[in-house]
Amino acid sequence: MRAGFVDIHCHLLPGIDDGSSDWETSLAMARMAVEDGTETIICTPHQLGNFAENQGDEIRRRTAELQQALDENGIPLRVLPGGDVRIEDGMIEQLISGEVMTLGDMRCHVLLELPHELYFPMEGVLAALERQGMTGILSHPERNRGLLREPGLLPSLVERGCLMQVTAGSLMGTFGPQSQQLAEWMVTQGLVHFIATDAHGTKSRRPLMGRAYQRVEELAGSSHAHSLCIKNPAMVACGKRVSAGRLSSSRRGWRGLFSSKKKVA
Repeated sequence: MRAGFVDIHCHLLPGIDDGSSDWETSLAMARMAVEDGTETIICTPHQLGNFAENQGDEIRRRTAELQQALDENGIPLRVLPGGDVRIEDGMIEQLISGEVMTLGDMRCHVLLELPHELYFPMEGVLAALERQGMTGILSHPERNRGLLREPGLLPSLVERGCLMQVTAGSLMGTFGPQSQQLAEWMVTQGLVHFIATDAHGTKSRRPLMGRAYQRVEELAGSSHAHSLCIKNPAMVACGKRVSAGRLSSSRRGWRGLFSSKKKVA
């Protein structure tokens, strides 16, 4: 077990979205995470899109209630409020007002979600966030169908200042071989800044980081794994800005990696 994981994307709050359905599930997920070596989780219920009713004050209140329940049950886990934010019109204004959450409520990093079926240019959103002193983190790009079709878009997006969060399960093949391949390639190219669970329960999509940490170690070394699973997410949790750009470089291009694979329809 590796101690000290910080999970910046987890649907741990009960009864607020498609994640944990009740308090029992949330506490079971928390125990599972702690046993795997996680010390801090940022609770990121969906916001905007189909979950426009999830407002910042409600997320803050429920996160405080969850922390109290964890303490009362002797579960040594720190939880912080956040959001898994669907990109749409009006998002920036709601981030400014606090109705839409930044990660850890630190007004520094925003976890951004694209529609799963397509990719659309993010440069305008990233620039608007920068004007507010915020940095965008794109959640699970390796699972986005548009980016699976055009992985060559990823390096320029990172160079533009977008941070990338890959799902732990993607590295283990949970979301299929194409997402796994893209996730592994992104790690080797230094295009990933965070590994997070995007956990939704205890039976599938669980809050486990350990095996993904080991896989990053195999792909890119221990220092890289520490940065993606511990150092960088810990900086987010305390409101310290994570540097944009590649973490490392590689000679392997995306064309060679994907040329033998059928593209997603």
